[in-house]
This record gives sequence, C-alpha cells and structure tokens, in this order.
Amino acid sequence: MPALRRMVAETRLHPADLILPAFVREGITRPVPIQAMPGVVQHTRDTLRKAAVEALEAGVSGIMLFGVPEDEKKDAAGTAGTDPDGILQVAIRDVKAEVGDELVIMSDLCLDEFTDHGHCGVLDAEGRVDNDATLERYAEMAQVQADAGVHVVGPSGMMDGQVGVVRDALDTIGKEDVSILAYTAKYSSAFYGPFREAVGSSLKGDRKTYQQDPANLRESMRELALDLEEGADMVMVKPAGPYLDVLAEVAASVDVPVAAYQISGEYAMVEAAAEKGWIDRDKAILETLTGIRRAGARMILTYWATEVARNLSAGRG
Repeated sequence: MPALRRMVAETRLHPADLILPAFVREGITRPVPIQAMPGVVQHTRDTLRKAAVEALEAGVSGIMLFGVPEDEKKDAAGTAGTDPDGILQVAIRDVKAEVGDELVIMSDLCLDEFTDHGHCGVLDAEGRVDNDATLERYAEMAQVQADAGVHVVGPSGMMDGQVGVVRDALDTIGKEDVSILAYTAKYSSAFYGPFREAVGSSLKGDRKTYQQDPANLRESMRELALDLEEGADMVMVKPAGPYLDVLAEVAASVDVPVAAYQISGEYAMVEAAAEKGWIDRDKAILETLTGIRRAGARMILTYWATEVARNLSAGRG
C-alpha cells in the first residue's frame, strides 16, 4: 500500500534539501545546450534570472553559480574571476536583484573556469599549482563575490589552508555573515567530464596533485578536521554517488550541515540510460537522491533540483 509505505519511510526527500547548480556564460544571446548533460544549459544573464525564480518557486533552497568567461578573457592568473565586473560577479548581482534573500545564492570560488591552463590555481615556473600564490587569489575572489552579494562561497580548489584564508579575507572587509561551504572531500573523479564541457574548461591533464585519491577515506577525515578548525560553516563531499561511504562517515562525525554534490557524470549516466530505455528515469533520479539523503547529506546539489522539487511538491516523489 503506497500510503503506508510513505508513512513508515525512514528517509524523506524535501524540496528544501536541494540546491541547483547553474552555469552562466558571458557573451551569448541565447542559452547554449550542454551536449553531455541533456536538459542543462549555459545560461544567458536573462535566462539565469528566470532559472533562479523557477527554483525558488519550486521550493529549492539555493542556487550555486558557475561563471563561464569569454575565451579571450582567460589568462594564467584567472583575473576574470576577481574582476568585479566579471561574469560570475555580474551573475551574483543579477540573481540577488531578482530573488533577494529568498533563495540562498552560492558561488563557486575557484580559478579553473578563468585560467587559460584550466587548473584551479596559479602555476609556478615548473607548471605545478602554487598553493600559497593561489590562496592570495582565492582571498581576493572571496571579497569580490561577497561585495557582489553572495550568501555562501564554495572554495572548491582543494588548496591547503583555503578555508582559513577565505574566512580571514571575508572578515577583513566586514563580511562575517557570508558563510563558507568547504569542498572538504573532493575526489579526483572520472565523473567530472561533462562539467568540463559545461564550464568550457581549458584543462589538459588532470588534478591528481591536489584532488583526493578515490582509494582513500582517512585522508578525507583529516581534511574535514582542518576545514572545521579553519572556520568552515558547512562541508561537502563531491562526487556523491560513488562516495556514499565517505559521506556517511563525514555526516556521523560533525555537527555542521553536510552537503553532497551529485555531479555531471552521475547526471549524464542516468539521462543516457533513460534515453536508451534501459531504466525508468524518474524512479532512478529519486532513488539516487534518496540514497544521498539517507547517507547523511542535509543539502544536495543536483542538476535535477527544480524538476525534483516540483515533483515532490506535487506528491509525485
């Protein structure tokens, strides 16, 4: 009996659990479909505002913004990422003007979209990511995003000390109320491929020197302790599906909100299998999200956020 199953369900998914990641691209006049992510687009500024309103009306709690600059604006230091008039800062202001404080506005705090080499930080003379030099850029990035009106910054580059530096940078300009969502356990995953199309990444090679080894769990727990000590308000596990054990361990160990990011490859696999008729799309989406929620995530970043929130509100979850 469906009503009885709903009544005794141990895990419930709610629209407020969901956060919508969204891409906004500079210099386009209509949305650009992302081929590897059917149904997801690179937004114009206008369609991003519309997407934010739709997410809010569906009951989604937040939106995570990623900026995609014009190729000619990328450089070795990712300066478009710290330009007050860069696409990400403009998008933050646009969404803030549209929805105010009714929707939590989050922003990706990383240089990979803005560098011509595609890495998450600046490089040294030997072509390696320079951790300390990158932290200086992250501090500046945090401040321009805060000035644009963001509610939550998400330092995602996995640099040592990034949370502490960002916290200090925000406090220095009187933005103590801007929260930090730490990408605590971000693994070097094969499932990021479609995302790199989504942000127009220039990356050649990989990020194994600063993202985490998929084989390791204890390393994530050390990162968790460091992020909390440095002042993280929330912590994240990314990807979600292949790392539910990590998510459960993190969630059982902390008293701060825990997020999980259902990433582009996870999305693409379900959409591709459903398009082939191999799985029931709606049931598979709900099952994956319920599993992430059951493992301990209080917040789930998913490209299906608005769609699922609508279905849940309509009683179709």
